[in-house]
Amino acid sequence: MNRATEGSVHVTRRGPVVELLLDNQPRRNALTYPMYEQLAAGCDIADEPGVRAVVLRGAGGRAFAAGTDIRHFADFPSDPEAAGEAGLAYERRVGRVLARLLRLRAPLLGVVEGPAFGGGLALAAACDLLLATPDATFGAPIARTLGNCLPAPVVARLADRLGTARTMALLLTGDHLDATTAHTTGFVHRLATPVELPAQLDALLQRLTGQAPLTLAALKETERRLTAAAARVDTDDLLRRAYGSADFREGVAAFLDHRTPRWEGR
Repeated sequence: MNRATEGSVHVTRRGPVVELLLDNQPRRNALTYPMYEQLAAGCDIADEPGVRAVVLRGAGGRAFAAGTDIRHFADFPSDPEAAGEAGLAYERRVGRVLARLLRLRAPLLGVVEGPAFGGGLALAAACDLLLATPDATFGAPIARTLGNCLPAPVVARLADRLGTARTMALLLTGDHLDATTAHTTGFVHRLATPVELPAQLDALLQRLTGQAPLTLAALKETERRLTAAAARVDTDDLLRRAYGSADFREGVAAFLDHRTPRWEGR
């Protein structure tokens, strides 16, 4: 029985600002399936009339989100075809949440402290602006750890935000992007120390909530339409193959056993 049910997403509205807080601190705010559902539901509140800005951050100040809780994958079927379908269903579940975040009318401001890995990186990339502390790190080391695959919309969004060459280097090497580099590339809008963070966040929110809301919504929708074509590329066959592979089963087992996976390419 899968135990990956802990964690929650707290949704708080303060005047024109809605905060979506990822809270699964014992697991570095890794997202469980219920948390993904709660995040999507929080978007409905974030689209209520009068909301001018949305904040997405991790609880505890030590991690943004360390991806999806890997314990979900331990319950995938052993049959390759069935496992491939389970992996595709998982990616579609996450994809619906990411698409919902991208459809928010108000600007989405991500506050990244600590790691934003895997699904956490995808969430960070879905934000319109990122405010990060110097200890923030970004990456999706799936080629080194799990042996799964990313869908086209996520790769397209990362390539749009980071550039194709840097995105492919990040994914192929399984490396991490530090906060300074992310800021230099423009992926992170502003850096702030933990002491500076509250004031910097307030300043950005004041700027965003003081702008013309219809203009901001139109700009966001324009960007979404411009990048929609790349997101429609069909990669279902690649996802099925990766999630149905023996390497993926080995990657999940090795992750949960805290050991290095033994890849066989099958």
